[in-house]
Amino acid sequence: MQNALKDLVSILDLENLEHNLFRGDSPQNGWQRVFGGQVIGQALVAAERTVDDRNAHSLHGYFMRPGDPKVPIIYEVDRIRDGKSFSTRRVVAIQHGQAIFSMSVSFHAIEGGFDHQLDMPDVPEPETLPSEDELKKSFGNLPENIRRYWERERPIELRPVDMSRYMSPKVREPKQAIWMRANDTLPEDVGLHQCVLAYASDFSLLDTSLIAHGRIMFDPQLMMASLDHSIWFHRPFRADEWLLYSQDSPNANNARGFSRGSVFTREGVLVASVAQEGLIRLRDDR
Repeated sequence: MQNALKDLVSILDLENLEHNLFRGDSPQNGWQRVFGGQVIGQALVAAERTVDDRNAHSLHGYFMRPGDPKVPIIYEVDRIRDGKSFSTRRVVAIQHGQAIFSMSVSFHAIEGGFDHQLDMPDVPEPETLPSEDELKKSFGNLPENIRRYWERERPIELRPVDMSRYMSPKVREPKQAIWMRANDTLPEDVGLHQCVLAYASDFSLLDTSLIAHGRIMFDPQLMMASLDHSIWFHRPFRADEWLLYSQDSPNANNARGFSRGSVFTREGVLVASVAQEGLIRLRDDR
């Protein structure tokens, strides 16, 4: 397993401090604040540790304060209800004595029922797109801050279907698609695959709301932060196999952008849906 993925699996393996109380660390990679996907993934782990024989089917979280990567995050789980088919948990992430994130998670036992899904968009297969190594060789044409982002070792391999908006930002329809997968094989653990997807689901989603305005997330004139994040898990999947993250942004106003994502296997099976609203504020440097 590659180092970045080892680190991700390690930080998702929370320390059990006490009944319903867990502690998670952050990678020391020089970031000024904790990556939102990390907090979502760790909070889901904490909730899963209190549930037996049921998998998460939905989660809804709110970011309240930026996380400090220099100190551990404490996750407190409230076991709200265990019913015949569903279990409900509430998780609060705490640093410096204050809540930085809260999340509700619902778990469901497997059962039959109606079945339909949205069709996957028609996009190129991941093998036909430049790999991250190939992208790095072409980064001489990208601005320095964008090049540093793509050159950073990540636990998730990303292959955007279209990189042109980074080369030449302009107003377009607010849609994008990215193939993604963990960059090595993961253990056989349904909960871990869900948590890795939860981590990866925060990549690029808020950025989609900027496409309609000819901006990108690296724009120094913008202040951006995730405000809330929701995921619905529909069907089984493996996070170490290629998944298409198809994204669009129906709305932006009042300094907030709203984006949606649909996650498909390469066979076209819809495995998860994601929604996020985030702050996209123009900086006032006067």
